[in-house]
Amino acid sequence: MESQELWKAVLGEIELQISRPNFLTWLKQSQLVGKNERDGVALVSLPNNFAKEWVKNRYHKIILGSLRNFDPSIKNIDYSVSHQTTDGGGVSLATQNKRGVGEEKNELNQQLPLELKVDPKTNLNPRYTLESFIVGSSNELAYAAIQAVIKDVGKKYNPLFVYGGVGLGKTHLIQGAGNEIIKHYQKNIAVLYVTSEKFLNDVVSGIRNKRIDDMKKKYRDVDVLIIDDIQFIGGKATTEQEFFHTFNALYENNKQIIISSDRPPSAIPTLEERLRSRFEGGMIADISYPDYEMRLAILKTKTQKKGVIIEDKILEHIASKVQKNIRELEGVLNKVVFYIQHKNGIDGKKLDDIINETTQTISKNITVQEIIKTVADFFEVPQVDLTDRSRKKEVVEPRQIAMYLLRDILKLSYPHIGEKLGKRDHTTAIHACEKIEKEINKNQQFNQKIMLIKERLYKS
Repeated sequence: MESQELWKAVLGEIELQISRPNFLTWLKQSQLVGKNERDGVALVSLPNNFAKEWVKNRYHKIILGSLRNFDPSIKNIDYSVSHQTTDGGGVSLATQNKRGVGEEKNELNQQLPLELKVDPKTNLNPRYTLESFIVGSSNELAYAAIQAVIKDVGKKYNPLFVYGGVGLGKTHLIQGAGNEIIKHYQKNIAVLYVTSEKFLNDVVSGIRNKRIDDMKKKYRDVDVLIIDDIQFIGGKATTEQEFFHTFNALYENNKQIIISSDRPPSAIPTLEERLRSRFEGGMIADISYPDYEMRLAILKTKTQKKGVIIEDKILEHIASKVQKNIRELEGVLNKVVFYIQHKNGIDGKKLDDIINETTQTISKNITVQEIIKTVADFFEVPQVDLTDRSRKKEVVEPRQIAMYLLRDILKLSYPHIGEKLGKRDHTTAIHACEKIEKEINKNQQFNQKIMLIKERLYKS
C-alpha cells in the first residue's frame, strides 16, 4: 500500500514537469512494484515493452529525481513489463515481442481506462468534461462564452479565442467544449481537436508527400475545429497561410472555430496581421490566475475525489501560498496527502517546505543573461536591442520588463541593472521597476504577460 501511495505522490510531482498528453499516455498506467532495500533500486512497471523503453529513455531522470525527493534511499530504477493479462486488456511479454512498434502503440491505447482514451476521430480526451471544470471569477467569462457556443454552434462567438497562462485550464475547457458539443448534438456534428504543432506537422507532411489536398479536406470537412496553443504558428509563413484559408473556409460556412493561446492576438508579435484581424473579429475571453476562493474550492474538490480528510487550515494555507496555477496546487496537495497518510501527519514547517519545493519561485541557476534572453525571445526582439542604447519604440517595454525581473528575481541593485541594460543611470532602472510594478497591480492582462515570461524562465 505504501508503494502505491508513494507512486501517486511521485506521479503528482512529475505531472507538473511534462505535458498532460505525455503524462496520460506514458505514465498514468505505470506502477511502483517495490524497492530492493539492499541496493536501493526501485522497480517500476509499465504495460508493455514500447512504453517501458519510451519511459526509460525519456523520463528516467525526472522519475528518479522525484522518487528521491520522497525517499532519499532510492539510488536507481529498474523497469519491467507487467506480464499479467488483465480485464483492461493487458498483453503478455511473449505476445508483445511478436508485435511491431505501431501495433504496441495501438495496444497501449487499448489498455488505457475509458476516461484516459483519446478518441481517434476527434482527438478529444473524454476525461475533460465541463462538469468537472471548476468555475470562478478568473474563468467565468470564458466558461460563459463556451456555453453560448455550445447552444448555437457556428453562429455565436465565432471564432472564440480563449487565452491564459500555463496550467490554468485552457485545454480542459476547450476539450470539454468539444465533448459537450458531441454529447449535445449526438452524431450529427463533426468535431476535431488539434494542437498547433499537429496542424503544422500536417501541413509539412501534406507538402512533402504531395497530399496537401487531403490535408485541406481533413480540416475543412469538420463542423467544429478546436486548435490549442495557436501562438506557435506565428512566424511560420506556409502554416499561417494554410490556416488562414482553412479559417476562411470554415467561417464562411458557419462552422465553429475555437482557439486557445497563452496570450491575446495583439500580443503575438509574429502573427500575420490578417490572421490577427480574424481572431480579434470574434469573441476574446481570458482565463486569469485563480483567486484565493477558487484555489480553495479546487483543493477541497480534489481532496474529496481522493477520499482523504485534510484539515481546513492546511488547505487554506496551501491556497494562500500557491498562487501560480492549478497544476502546482495539485502537486502540493499530492505531497501533503502522502505525508499525512504515511508520515504520521504534517506540521507547519514541513508544509511550508513542500510548498517551497513545489513552487520554487526563484532558481539559483537563473542568470542575468537568461532573463534578458527570455524577455527578448518572448517579445521577439534582438537581445542586443535590450542591452545597448537603442531607443526603438518596440524595445521600451521589453527593456523595462527585463529591468523589473532582474530586480524582482535576482534582487540586483538599481545601478547594476542600469549598467547591464544599456549602461543607463540607476534612476532609469528605478523608474522602469516602479512603472512595471504599478502596471502589474492595475492591469490583469499585463500581469499575465509577466507571469508567462516567468514561467518560460523557470522552465528553461
